[in-house]
Amino acid sequence: MTVTAWPGLADDLVHELVEKGKVAAPEWQAAMRAVPRHEFVPKFYEQRDRQWHEVTADSDPERWLERVYANAPLVTQLGELHHGGIGPTSSSSAPGLMARMFEALDVHDGDTVCEIGTGTGYNAALLSHRLGDGKVFSVDLDGELVEQARKNLHRVGYAPHLATADGTAGWPGGGTFDRIIATCAVNRIPTAWMEQTREGGTILADLKVGTSTGNLVSLRRHGNGAEGWFVDGFSAFMLMRGETHPPRSGYPKRDRQQARHRYTSVMEKRPWESPVWWFLACLCMPSGVRFGYTLNLETEQPEAVSLSCPDGSWCEVSLDSTRDGRKVWEAGPVSLWSAVEQARDIWSAHGRPEWSRLGLTVTDRAHVVWVDRPTGPSWTLP
Repeated sequence: MTVTAWPGLADDLVHELVEKGKVAAPEWQAAMRAVPRHEFVPKFYEQRDRQWHEVTADSDPERWLERVYANAPLVTQLGELHHGGIGPTSSSSAPGLMARMFEALDVHDGDTVCEIGTGTGYNAALLSHRLGDGKVFSVDLDGELVEQARKNLHRVGYAPHLATADGTAGWPGGGTFDRIIATCAVNRIPTAWMEQTREGGTILADLKVGTSTGNLVSLRRHGNGAEGWFVDGFSAFMLMRGETHPPRSGYPKRDRQQARHRYTSVMEKRPWESPVWWFLACLCMPSGVRFGYTLNLETEQPEAVSLSCPDGSWCEVSLDSTRDGRKVWEAGPVSLWSAVEQARDIWSAHGRPEWSRLGLTVTDRAHVVWVDRPTGPSWTLP
């Protein structure tokens, strides 16, 4: 298979996304068929045996081309992570997620769009194909990424406005846009984004809190704030560079001998399998909570889920259940597992809502998540 086969691969990808309900608008289907993704991803990285391996058109041309036109995210840059070590610092999002975001963005001819997070430039190319170069603005903190994206875009005939700047401040120099779309996760909607969105305009972003749980939220700008609904489905964007990360140190040492203990009937071995409940649980906990597993020293297998917080609070919950339930060990000023139980009770009492029943109100004072309506059960982001 050679690179000349890309139009057929792009067409197959669009057919797959249509069948899965990811994209319906003919305009976005046409854009995804017309823009060659391989021009924006000349290489990507895969992790095998705990090592990162580079895949390029030269090293493995067939695998490279097939993966580029698959509905999957691709790691395009490696660097030093906040917690140490080397890992992904930029990626090309799964085309299905891009398409879902474009549908939720609900653009119209003549709209101006500011993209936060230029990355490879592929997303900006799709926006440019749909709206025209002059209507698309894209900003990224990484100057090298921006310049490479500019080259990628020019090579395939697009020239949107690009800038190197901190995306939390929006477009450098100001301006007003019909739509702002973030291709990175944030733990708050920056004030600048609301200020740069016209009255009645839309902000679409991946809101992540606590242990990086959350989802896409579509907000309508009005007055001094914004309000809207979370979007059904799943998103997994990298946290925006410069966003607040949990501290690397200061977490308590967990000592079961000194802890309170009890039993619980509320437990998920994999909490992310109930993402809305887990999101609500994180809203009930102090900020900076870290999630992990405790290993059995003899078997070297996980034996408990752990939560810990810089204020000294922690808990462990056994993965093995008894007739009394699962054992909980906890200590510190806040009962972290009680917050999880409370969130599960509220979630169950309201019919275990999916994402589309959750909304968000943003003001200059707070971010408030609610169920069904702004006056319903609500939580203020910690």
